[in-house]
Amino acid sequence: MSGALENIRIIDLSRVLAGPYCTMILGDLGAEVIKVEALDSGDETRKWGPPFQDDVSAYYLTANRNKKAITLNLKEDEGREVIKRLVQDSDVIINNFKTGTMERFGLGYETLVEINPGIVYCSITGFGETGPDRYLPGYDFIIQGMSGLMSITGTAESGPQKTGVAITDVLTGMYACIGIQSALLERSRSGIGQKVDIALYDAAVSALVNVGSSYLMSGNIPTGLGNAHANIVPYQTFKTADSEMVIAVGNDHQFATLCEVLKVPQYAQDSRFLTNPDRVKKRDVLIPLLQTAFLQESTAHWYEACRKKNIPAGPIQNIQEVEQDKQLQARNMFITYDHPTIGPIKMIGSPLKLSRTPVTVRHHPPNIGEHNDEILQPLYEKMTHKGEN
Repeated sequence: MSGALENIRIIDLSRVLAGPYCTMILGDLGAEVIKVEALDSGDETRKWGPPFQDDVSAYYLTANRNKKAITLNLKEDEGREVIKRLVQDSDVIINNFKTGTMERFGLGYETLVEINPGIVYCSITGFGETGPDRYLPGYDFIIQGMSGLMSITGTAESGPQKTGVAITDVLTGMYACIGIQSALLERSRSGIGQKVDIALYDAAVSALVNVGSSYLMSGNIPTGLGNAHANIVPYQTFKTADSEMVIAVGNDHQFATLCEVLKVPQYAQDSRFLTNPDRVKKRDVLIPLLQTAFLQESTAHWYEACRKKNIPAGPIQNIQEVEQDKQLQARNMFITYDHPTIGPIKMIGSPLKLSRTPVTVRHHPPNIGEHNDEILQPLYEKMTHKGEN
């Protein structure tokens, strides 16, 4: 079966995570992705480790499957000319250089749209291409701090905490993917491409969702609640007899059912805890009572009891346990793919499940410059032939 984005060609000038994650998603969906790297070093993540498998970093492998790789020096006329020729026959070009860099290369949107009016030009930067901070570099950790995400993560005791992954890079890559596909869809009607300007800062602030909305409505500045929820109780972790687990009670019926499971039905009838607003106000009273009940049995016991009663609950799994989860195995969320130089590699699969045009892994994460001969040699021959004329 062909991919949903078959016949879409993408020139990928991005490095590290946000851009490569975006283009990997597009590649998974069937697009042809040509990854362009610097001659001397390539994508920085090739050297980010350990762990490495035969000198190939796990970090690089995670965001670069379903791509071909070439190397160019964009500081030289020849390298820039190759990009212009690739753009002639491409649908998308994506970069994550600092604002103004593509223009200094002579590869800005206004230049490339003259070559190909249908080109979708996606720029990923730290702060966007407008505004007073547009020239500043942006890194996930800095953006997590500036965006407010860290201020609502952690507790009063721990202080602000970042998430365990570069979440603003991931979100930005997903937004870029949405923007690119939207521009391609609109192009199918108008025949004209457009520029997509995506900023890490914007993406991170958008992720504040209900917490940001609550502040805008109330004016109350939120703080870190750790594993608790500002608006719902009980919606947090609880210690059990042998570990910890998550309980996510979303309504009053579920709370009453949880109290039955915990063998403390009286709490569901207590006037202090009848409704969710009541429980939010009295969380300091209710949570210790529930915690005492949870300590009486193991996580496995409570998880099974909650499942039987349709109470949202789950264990806190480490990544090894996640890999062994039968549900994820049934969903093909962990795959093994043969790499021509380092052997079999394990990768996290795609969450996109399309019925007619399923995601496929067609290409291993490429070695640096692996496809120079295939892609560049014909272009150089055309350029030489033109020069002779």
